[in-house]
Amino acid sequence: MTIMSSTSLSLGLDSVTNKSYLLHFLQLLSTCMAFFLVTRESTWSVDISNWSMFVWCFCFAVTLLILIAELCGLQDKLHFWDSFLITSACYCALFCLSASIIYPIIHLQIFPDGSPRHHVIAATAFSGIASVAYAVEVVWTCARTGEPSCSLLGLLKRLEIFVACVIFAFLSNTYPNERQPALVWCVAVYCTCFILGAVAMLWHRCDCDESLPYSCLGFGQSVLAVLLYTTALVLWSLYQFNGDFGGQPQRSNELSCIDELTSYLCVWDQRLAVAILTAVNLLIYVADLVILTVVSDRGSTQGLRIPSSH
Repeated sequence: MTIMSSTSLSLGLDSVTNKSYLLHFLQLLSTCMAFFLVTRESTWSVDISNWSMFVWCFCFAVTLLILIAELCGLQDKLHFWDSFLITSACYCALFCLSASIIYPIIHLQIFPDGSPRHHVIAATAFSGIASVAYAVEVVWTCARTGEPSCSLLGLLKRLEIFVACVIFAFLSNTYPNERQPALVWCVAVYCTCFILGAVAMLWHRCDCDESLPYSCLGFGQSVLAVLLYTTALVLWSLYQFNGDFGGQPQRSNELSCIDELTSYLCVWDQRLAVAILTAVNLLIYVADLVILTVVSDRGSTQGLRIPSSH
């Protein structure tokens, strides 16, 4: 009986390992092909596409390091390995999804036909495949391990940090006027909330559902983020799109939108994207705060996790 049990356990571990390797190889192939197709036909001509290139390179590098670690058997020596896998796969899925949306929106307009357009479509497809592969890994790992970081609160914390990263990508090309303290305040808000969120994730090792609901610090952080993002949403919208505050309400009057090479996603578009993403992240923080309040009242986080397959 003991021998049969050991054999069954060994086969189960081998099956898990093989599935993990298969997902990692699919992720590596997809991100590598997306990068290769873009660089091969020089379909990388707009500054904002730097985000897509960064995403594919970053995800490829992280996945390669994870695969090497698993081949060396390091996962058995790190007690937080499953939580790390979930966190990295979750971010990579979101990053690749954003690249799959941003990259084709710009470049399908720049390359209306010919071979470059086909490469844009193919790169987008591979990026989408990578996003799905990472999402499958998140769901599969959560169902297999029942990690606390799989809770709704944990996923919301990751989503908050991800949206902040996308905001930073758009901010890099908007260059807010330093003589307008309101816009500098908005940038400070994005940086402060990002840093606080990252520190919270590292401090609790991504086990947000276990510690944050009962922590005054965690609750205070969420309240502070809601207040700060509310001010950022109001000030950014006023000072970027209201003429009375020096903003530019009309896209057609923006000089960068007249240039043929940048008109597909000019500075005005990127400022609008920052405003929309600010509103999105504010809603996520509000949802986070509501869930924290409800969970604290119940005194339990049960029911917010992805069920384990154990």
